[in-house]
Amino acid sequence: MNSENIARHLRALWRADRIIADIRLRHLLVSLGMKAFAALIAAFGLLMLELAAYFALVQVWSAIVAAAALGAINFVIAAVIFVAASRGPAARELALANDIHDSAIDALQSEAQGLHAEVSGFMRHPLEGALLPLLVPLLTAIVRQLTRPKASKAEPG
Repeated sequence: MNSENIARHLRALWRADRIIADIRLRHLLVSLGMKAFAALIAAFGLLMLELAAYFALVQVWSAIVAAAALGAINFVIAAVIFVAASRGPAARELALANDIHDSAIDALQSEAQGLHAEVSGFMRHPLEGALLPLLVPLLTAIVRQLTRPKASKAEPG
């Protein structure tokens, strides 16, 4: 575990998130374009074809039946286009991007757990790391105290 691994996992996570967002944005734009096109077709269908078909059907049927039939056909065409626009994004690409995202998250979690274990190991025994540098001067001072002659202790008084 080191900072290079963490940086690599973060880059992979960022790239996977960027790919997922790009796929979803492309799907959203295509869907929006198709829905706008469907609305445009529905509007022109209600205007142009409706008028031409109405004049043709009025000669065979009554005016009310001809208008109702043409309106229903136009709405069916618009509904088919909306259904085609509502289908999901490319499942294979999105699944691959989600797998990369999940593996990057798992790798980051394992790196974080390793870092947590190192830090918690140090925090459990903080004296172990600090005791050795303090122990040498302390032992030196004790040895000096014990090896001093007793006469030097009595003189300062």
